[in-house]
Amino acid sequence: TCPQCHRSASLDQRGLRGFQRNRLLEAIVQRYQQGRAAAAAAAKCQLCDRSPPEPAAVLCEQCEVLYCAACQLRCHPARGPFAKHRLAPPPAHPGAPGGGGDGGGGKGAGGGRKLPTCAEHDLENYSMYCVSCRSPVCYQCLEEGKHSKHDVKALGAMWKQHKAQLSQALNGVSDKAKEAKEFLVQLKNLLQQIQENGLDYEACLVAQCDALVDALTRQKAKLLTKVTKEREHKLKVVWDQINHCTLKLRQSTGLMEYCLEVIKENDPSGFLQISDALIKRVQVSQEQWVKGALEPKVSAEFDLTLDSEPLLQSIHQLDFIQMKCRVPVSVPPVPLLQLEKCCTRNNSVTLAWRMPPLSHNPVEGYILELDDGDGGQFREVYVGKETLCTIDGLHFNSTYNARVKAFNSSGVGPYSKTVILQTSDVAWFTFDPSSAHRDIVLSNDNQTATCNSYDDRVVLGTAAFSKGVHYWELHVDRYDNHPDPAFGIARINVVKDMMLGKDDKAWAMYVDNNRSWFMHCNSHTNRTEGGVSKGATVGVLLDLNKHNLTFYINGQQQGPPAFENIEGVFMPALSLNRNVQVNL
Repeated sequence: TCPQCHRSASLDQRGLRGFQRNRLLEAIVQRYQQGRAAAAAAAKCQLCDRSPPEPAAVLCEQCEVLYCAACQLRCHPARGPFAKHRLAPPPAHPGAPGGGGDGGGGKGAGGGRKLPTCAEHDLENYSMYCVSCRSPVCYQCLEEGKHSKHDVKALGAMWKQHKAQLSQALNGVSDKAKEAKEFLVQLKNLLQQIQENGLDYEACLVAQCDALVDALTRQKAKLLTKVTKEREHKLKVVWDQINHCTLKLRQSTGLMEYCLEVIKENDPSGFLQISDALIKRVQVSQEQWVKGALEPKVSAEFDLTLDSEPLLQSIHQLDFIQMKCRVPVSVPPVPLLQLEKCCTRNNSVTLAWRMPPLSHNPVEGYILELDDGDGGQFREVYVGKETLCTIDGLHFNSTYNARVKAFNSSGVGPYSKTVILQTSDVAWFTFDPSSAHRDIVLSNDNQTATCNSYDDRVVLGTAAFSKGVHYWELHVDRYDNHPDPAFGIARINVVKDMMLGKDDKAWAMYVDNNRSWFMHCNSHTNRTEGGVSKGATVGVLLDLNKHNLTFYINGQQQGPPAFENIEGVFMPALSLNRNVQVNL
């Protein structure tokens, strides 16, 4: 098959020589070779003493002088001031014989170039053009060859016609090339405009953000002024009350000392002379200490609550206002789940996804859905722009199905493939440093806990339970001065700066060296003999199938199940102070 015209041809006994020759290309190559030869012959050294001069080997672009090899070494060495001169091959000479002018081999067909002969008939020149075969033919081909019944036309007429068609096609290509050059200029201008507009927008953004920071700084100063005024008011009231109470106390103390001296007198008549007046003075002094006189008029707490959540939410949502697209936007394509990044740990699952490559439709966010772990309905567990999400607090030993879809202003795209994730059969957890009170001190890979404070502080476990039966033990490594550590379970939002069980978010057993109590909502129940000491082991049994909680000390159950009808999501919890250290 010909790579140029894509026509197929069969080889005959002549082999490759039987192919039709590309006469036009042969002529172009011949003219090129003649031009090169003529140019090489015309380029002579300009400094040679010989006659005739030697052919030039190089041209110095700075000196504009042609040198042969010998003259170059003698007159133009590659050192000194000539070291930086650029030497190039000698150029073609347009006026050289055969170099493209009217002389030599540059004439027409009658000026020396041999007319092409027919490939089938060597003695015949081409004279006609076969339209059916699209090739030039000779007179003999028309008389006795395969072209005898084909449609043929005059060779010169078809030559002019095809030249006109080629010229017309070239005009179209030339117009497109001109448009392409103008488009490149437009793109380069666009690059400059983008650069300038980007700098302007960056400066505008910095100015807007600085204005927001300045406004927040001014508002901060106003709020601090209010806090300062409230503090000074409270201090003034307390100091006034201190001064007033001190004065009354001094008066009462003087009256008491005077009365005691009067009582010591043994003169009845003298005593009775002043006793009535003295009794009235004492009664009046007592009445001055009215109810509330010995209570502070202000509290140490500041009744000032700053609601910064809406502002923080607005800051997090601060973004550019996108203009509507000028072209229609389709819904996003199907997201691809990245299975190599999807994993489970305990009762948490992590999923990752991405959009397919070469996806041009914009994505404003994603919706991640998860079933209930028992083949139930899917529910939304995450909506946002991130492509990585971790869901905590799932059931242990359960199989979950997950899928994700993307959305934009045009609507919601199709769901991804469903991925199946299996949570752990058995829970494993440590103490959680991220949610613990700041006074809690963890060590031993977060399995040992103590505290820096004399007050009770709370620390939670890293796992959350919602169904199943779970048991864990805590070994008391240190127990000094008879503190009251508390062991149990809690919700994630439990109060962490007081003993476990004092609020409604925790269920606990607190224990000293002799007894234990159950506590929830600050209600103490089921006092049981048996305390803890160094080396003791406290066990916690959470049975979410029966919805109850049971405690053990050194293997002995502390009374009946502590709490009934427990439902929800719970985390292992512990409260202790600096006198206790436990190991999970």
